[in-house]
Amino acid sequence: MKLWGLIYVLIFFYLTGNAQSAYHPFPQHVYYTNGTIKPNKFSQSKLDQTVESFYNQWEAGYIKTIPNKQESYIWFEDKDDKQCVSEGQGYGMVIVALMAGFDPSAKNTFDNLYRYYHAHPSNRGRHLMAWAQNIHDKDIDETSASDGDIDIAYSLLLANAQWGSKGSINYLQEAKSAIADIMRYDINRKTWSVLLSNGIEADSRDYFDTRSSDFMPANFKAFEQVTGDARWKNIIDNEYKLFSYMQKQYSPDAGLVPDFIIRLNKRAKPAPAHYLESVYDGDYNYNACRVPWRIATDYLLSGDQRSKAFVQKINHWIRETTSNSTYNLSAGYTLAGDDIKDSHFEALSFIAPFAVSAMVDKSNQQWLNSVWDYTVQFKLKDFDYYDNTVKMLNMLIISGNYWKP
Repeated sequence: MKLWGLIYVLIFFYLTGNAQSAYHPFPQHVYYTNGTIKPNKFSQSKLDQTVESFYNQWEAGYIKTIPNKQESYIWFEDKDDKQCVSEGQGYGMVIVALMAGFDPSAKNTFDNLYRYYHAHPSNRGRHLMAWAQNIHDKDIDETSASDGDIDIAYSLLLANAQWGSKGSINYLQEAKSAIADIMRYDINRKTWSVLLSNGIEADSRDYFDTRSSDFMPANFKAFEQVTGDARWKNIIDNEYKLFSYMQKQYSPDAGLVPDFIIRLNKRAKPAPAHYLESVYDGDYNYNACRVPWRIATDYLLSGDQRSKAFVQKINHWIRETTSNSTYNLSAGYTLAGDDIKDSHFEALSFIAPFAVSAMVDKSNQQWLNSVWDYTVQFKLKDFDYYDNTVKMLNMLIISGNYWKP
C-alpha cells in the first residue's frame, strides 16, 4: 500500500508540475515574416541575455503584490495618486506570459495579475477593467480604457497557449468573454473603429473619435481567429484605410498619425489642441509614439503588406530627419515631421518603437542596430513606468521572442 501511495503522490506532482510548465518557454526565437530582420551586431544568445537582464529589473521594479491577497498589479509609479492603470496591467500580463520558462514563477505571477484585473471590473462589461486605481486600491473611475482591455484579452490568449486552460483559471474562456465585451462596448460598429473607452456611447460627442495607438491589428487578428467573428476583419480593414488616409492627407512627408483622430464619420482629421490630454493631442505624441510598434508587429507576425507600407514611410522619414543618428531623436513631432517644442530629450516610448518598425525591411539594418544599442543602454532608474514597460515589450519583439497565440 505504501508503495502505491508513493506512486500516486509522484504521479500527482508530475501532473501538477507538468501543468505549470510552459509550452512556449522563453526564448522562442520566432521566425517572423520572410525578409524581416533583427539586430545583427550580437548573437541570438546575447540578445536573449539582454532581454532577461532587463526583465529581472523590470519585474522587481513594477510588479507589486497586495498584502494578504493573491493579487498583483503593475505599479504606475505615482506615490500620490494612481497605483495602477489598465494599460499597464495589460502590458504586464503580456510580458509575463512571454517570459514564462525563463521566469519560473511566471504562471503564479500571471494569475495574481489576472486576479487584480478581475477584482476591478468596469461598470459596463464585467470582463473589462476599470482604467485606474488609487493607492488605496479603489477605482478612480469605473470606465475602461480600450487599449488596456485589448492587451488584457490578448494576454489571456497567450496564457492559454502557454499553460493551457485546465487549471484554476480558464484562460481561453476568460479571453473569449473579454473579447466579446470589447466588441460590444469598445468598438464603434458604424465606422468599425476603436472607441476611446467603454464609457463612450452613441450619443457621446466623441463617439466618432479614436486614439491612434488603440489600433492593434495583430491582436485583432488573434481575436478573429479564436472567435470566428469576421467583424474583427472589418475593423482591421477600416482602420488601415483610415491610417493610409491620415498619412496622405496630413503627413505626406513623415507618414505620422496624431494621438487622436476625430470625425471618422465625416472627413477624419487630427484632434485639436487640448482635445483630451494635452496641447499636443493633434500631434505625434505620447499615444501615437506606440503606432510604429503596433503596426509593424502585424507585418512581423502575418506579413500584411499594408503594415509594411505604412511603417516604411515612417522609417524613411525618421532616418532622414535624424541623419541616421539616434542622438537626434526627439520625444514628439508635428505631423509635418518637425520636433515639438522642447521635445529634444530621450524617451524610450518614442525610441524603441522605431526599432520594431525598422525590422520590416533589410534596408534598415544599420538603423535597427543603432536603435537597439541606444535603447538598451539606458538603465531602469533613468525612466518611468511607461517608458520602461514599452521598452520591455519592444525588446521582446526585437529579439525575436514575440509569438502569436
